Amino acid sequence: MTDSRTMKAWRTHAYGEPSTALRLDIVSVPEPGPGEIRVRAQAIPINLNDLERIRGGNMMAEPTLPYSPGMEAMGVVDACGEGAEAWQGRRVVAITRHAHGGFAEYVICPATSAFDMPEAIPLPEAAGVLFPFHLAWLGLFDRAELKAGESVLIHAAAGGSGCAAIQLAVNAGARVFATAGSDDKLALCRELGAEVAINYRTEDFVRIVLEKTGRKGVDVVFDNVGEALFEKSVRCIAYNGRFLMMGFASNKKVADEKFVVPRQVCLGNFKLSGVLMAYAGEAMSAMLKQGMGWNFPPQSLGAEINRKVVDLIVARKVRPVIGKVMDFAEMPAACEAMAASKTVGRTVIVL
Repeated sequence: MTDSRTMKAWRTHAYGEPSTALRLDIVSVPEPGPGEIRVRAQAIPINLNDLERIRGGNMMAEPTLPYSPGMEAMGVVDACGEGAEAWQGRRVVAITRHAHGGFAEYVICPATSAFDMPEAIPLPEAAGVLFPFHLAWLGLFDRAELKAGESVLIHAAAGGSGCAAIQLAVNAGARVFATAGSDDKLALCRELGAEVAINYRTEDFVRIVLEKTGRKGVDVVFDNVGEALFEKSVRCIAYNGRFLMMGFASNKKVADEKFVVPRQVCLGNFKLSGVLMAYAGEAMSAMLKQGMGWNFPPQSLGAEINRKVVDLIVARKVRPVIGKVMDFAEMPAACEAMAASKTVGRTVIVL
């Protein structure tokens, strides 16, 4: 049966800054298709990538305007498409369909991207789990196989995935070097367990890392920043170390350009690992591999990661870092603050 109700949704009508590009619209409540669920949103975590769908930045696929940004949802499943009926009524965190549509009261998500979120983790913390902790886990453990006694350099360490990565690395017994851009952010990194916190704006992190590691370098570099720090980061990697290419925050345009110098990688004698958090079922994974050559993590791995992360949070060994909690009406202001790098951890919109 088709749902005839309406809902509120923040939508981009023309690309620009959040204060002008986002408009609060009344639209129809969407219907889930086969393999999809509809989430009645309780909270909306804002991601850096959401800014691209507001400003018109580099996107793998650009939706037709107007549309709602938002690549993540947290709430209760209130409707299910064919094949996803088992999710009805469950409290979940999920990635949205085509990585947008999340700035709304009701959100459509593929069931393969949904994970249970127990009541033992209350709001707003429950909304701060999915992207930061799953992404950090995929990088540190699935790719880099970080072990106790090893060292890791984490860039943008006061951001969502940075905060998660610090805590997961420390919990695993690793030594953490963290970079951030202000004294307040450095203090947060130290509070979360970073042994060495470096202001990348005023200090030479290469010199400090080499000095503190006896000129050997770190075993793992966890890099969300990309082009701006790539060359310096490579100089920080120990022999047989692992460089985690987590993102391109400094310049998303290079995501589709050639900027890695082969000789630099050869002389560094390190392992270069790409990390993308986008779960898929078997059929979709096979199609993406055949058509595009891509490898997506299986949903079963995401479920395993989610169970482990939830257990750590419930045991209070790690915690979601929530920098700001704001109302749905404040969505443009929340996005403006993120665009100006005035946020730490996660910004959560509570409905």
